[in-house]
Amino acid sequence: MQVAVDSSILVGLLNPADRWHEAAVRLRHALLDEDNELFYFDCVVAEAASVAIRRLYEKKRKQDVSLLLQRLNEYATVNTITWVLPDVPRLYPEIIGLMRSSGGELNFHDALIALACRERNIPAIASFDGDFDQLSWLRRLATPADLAVD
Repeated sequence: MQVAVDSSILVGLLNPADRWHEAAVRLRHALLDEDNELFYFDCVVAEAASVAIRRLYEKKRKQDVSLLLQRLNEYATVNTITWVLPDVPRLYPEIIGLMRSSGGELNFHDALIALACRERNIPAIASFDGDFDQLSWLRRLATPADLAVD
């Protein structure tokens, strides 16, 4: 199965001190153990790197930035990233529509991710963000147990 990786998972993977680290690692291993194909969208990589680095600065750990960026390149390199930001001008009306229909529960970024998955026939997203649960075309995977559910 093809699975998009959301920033909530990627941030957890990048920072071993993150509260979601262990859960993110377990989920990623379970996904890979079952030969799922993982997709890292450019907007997710950008958001995860920004959030993870900001958290390092907040905790006065800027010396760990280089290691965090090294970890990022282990998950997503320029050649393995799926580039969806160029789709924004074309998808903009649908993104706004999805935000509107969710009552604002889905933000711009999450609406873009959801639409990018739908367009690429990616049926699942690895995410701790329950906002994706309202989408009929996208199955959210938050734990290894979620992989067993059909």
